[in-house]
Amino acid sequence: MKKLLKYMKGYGKECVLGPLFKLLEASFELLIPLVVAGIVDTGIGAGDKSHILKMSLIMVLLGMIGLISAVVAQFFAAKAAVGFAARLRHAVMAHILHLNYTQLDKVGTSTLITRMTSDINQVQNGVNLTLRLLLRSPFVVFGAMVMAFTIDAESALVFAGIIPILCVVVFGIMLITMPAYKKVQQKLDSVTGATRENLTGVRVLRAFRMEKQEVSQFAEKTEALAAGQLQAGTVSNLMNPLTYVLINLAVILLVQVGAVKVYTGVLTQGMVIALYNYMSQILVELIKMANLILSMTKAAACAGRIQSVLDIPVTDGENAVPELGGKVEFKNVSVSYADAAAPALMDVSFTALPGQMVGIIGGTGSGKTTLVNLIPGLYTASEGSVLLDDRDVNTLGAKAVCQKIGIVPQSNLLFAGTVRDNLRWGKEDATDEEMIEALRLAQAHFVTEEKEGLDTEVEQGGRNFSGGQKQRLAIARALVRKPAILILDDSASALDYATDAALRSAIRSLDPMPTTFIVSQRAASIRHADLILVLEDGVVVGQGTSEELLKTCPVYREIYRIQFPEEVTENG
Repeated sequence: MKKLLKYMKGYGKECVLGPLFKLLEASFELLIPLVVAGIVDTGIGAGDKSHILKMSLIMVLLGMIGLISAVVAQFFAAKAAVGFAARLRHAVMAHILHLNYTQLDKVGTSTLITRMTSDINQVQNGVNLTLRLLLRSPFVVFGAMVMAFTIDAESALVFAGIIPILCVVVFGIMLITMPAYKKVQQKLDSVTGATRENLTGVRVLRAFRMEKQEVSQFAEKTEALAAGQLQAGTVSNLMNPLTYVLINLAVILLVQVGAVKVYTGVLTQGMVIALYNYMSQILVELIKMANLILSMTKAAACAGRIQSVLDIPVTDGENAVPELGGKVEFKNVSVSYADAAAPALMDVSFTALPGQMVGIIGGTGSGKTTLVNLIPGLYTASEGSVLLDDRDVNTLGAKAVCQKIGIVPQSNLLFAGTVRDNLRWGKEDATDEEMIEALRLAQAHFVTEEKEGLDTEVEQGGRNFSGGQKQRLAIARALVRKPAILILDDSASALDYATDAALRSAIRSLDPMPTTFIVSQRAASIRHADLILVLEDGVVVGQGTSEELLKTCPVYREIYRIQFPEEVTENG
C-alpha cells in the first residue's frame, strides 16, 4: 500500500482537511450529552421553559455545525479517494499496455480485469473511510471516556471495564474474518474469468449447445464465492449482537450505579443520561472502527494485488527506431511459454531479405503465430536472437518497432467508431487518399462503394461486418502505415481464393514492397512465396521455395497433396 501512496500526491490539502473537519464534528458530538443533561436537570427539573428552549437551540446549532463539518469532511475525503483511484487506474492501464504477450499470458486477462475494477474500488473505499474515520473513531471513544470521568469517576469505571472487552470482541472477529475475505477476493477472480469467457464465446456455446454445461460450471464458481462470503459474513454478523449484549449489560450496570448515586444526590438524572449517551457513542464508534479496519485490510490486500501488477518489469522502452530496411533474421531461436510442458519453438534459424514474401505453414499448434509475434518483440525468445536489420529486436523495444511494422493478428478486432477511426490506428495522420489506397490494396472495395465511405459506422468488435470484411479492414489498417515489414497471421482465412490472390498481387505491386510474412493453412496462399517455412511441433522441418519443398519436405508435400492432389506426381 505504501508504494501506491505516491498517487495521492497533490491531495495533501484534502488529506489534512478531511480528518480535521471530522474531528471538529466529533468535538461537537461529544458536547451534545452535556447539553441534554442541562435540559433534563435545569430545564425539566426546574420547569424552566426558557432554559429548555435555549439549550435546544444550542443543541440544534451544534448539530447543524456538526452536519456541515461532516459534509465538508466527506467532500475532501471523497475528492482525495476518487482522484487517487483515477490516477491509480490510469497508471495500471498504462502499465498493462506496456507488458509483452508473455507477461499478459502469465497474469491472465480475468485477473487484470479484477485488478482494474473490483480491487481499485476496494482501495478507493479504504482510502475514503480512512480519511473519515481513522482519527475520528479513536477520538470519540477516548473523548467519551474522558467526558464520563469528568461527570463521575466511579461511574466511568464501567467505561474503563467495558471498552477493553468490546475491543477484544470487535478486533477478534475482525482478525478471524480478514483471511476469509481474502479468499473471497480470490474466488471473485475465478467468477470474473468464467463470466468473461462465457460472454466472449456465447456464439460458440450456442453453436455446440453447451449452455447447460457452462451454466452448471458457472453455478459452481458462484456457489463457491457465495459460500465464502457466507462464511465470512456469518462470523462478521456476530459482531452486532455480541457488542449490543455487552453494551446493554454495561448500561444496566451503569443505570444501577447511577440510580443509587441519584438517590443519594451524588449524581443528577441528566448526568446519568449523559453517561448513557457516551456509552452509546462508544459502541457506535467501536463498530465503525472495526468496519474501518476490515475495509483497510481489504484495501491493503487489494493494494498488494494491484502492486504485483505494477511490479511486473516493463522491458518495452521508448527507443526511437530508425527507418527499417526490412531484413529479418532468426538465429537459433527457441521459445518456451511459462509452465508449458514443451517449447513452442526450437532452434529456428532463417533470413528474410527486404522485399521478400515469406510463407509460414504447418499444423495447428506448430508455432506459426509464436514465430511471427517474435518479429515485433511481442514475445521474447528464450534462446537465440531475432534481428531486424542486424539489430536485436529486444534492444529496440516492442512499442517503437510496432510503429514501423504492420501487423494483422488472427483475431481481427475492430473498434466502435467509423472506418476512418479504425484505419487511423495504423497511422494517426493518414489522409483520406492514403486510407482509400490502403482499402484498395486490401480489396476492401465495399467501403468505398458505401454511401458513407470512410464514415461508415463500425459497431463494437465490427459485428456489422462479415468475417471476410473484417479481415480486409484489418489488413487495410496495417497497410495504411506503409510498413517495412508486414505480418499477416492467417488473416485471409475468410477470403475466397480470388480475393486472396488479388490481395497478394496488390502487396507485390507496392514500391517498395514490404518484407511480408504470411501465416496460412492454405498452400495456395504461400506457394508463390520467395521463402516458405514449414513448422511441425515448433521445429522448422523445411524451408525453401514451393518447388524445393515438394522434393525435400514430406510434411509440405503431404499438405500440398491434400489441397492439390492433381498436381502432385508420384515423384513429388
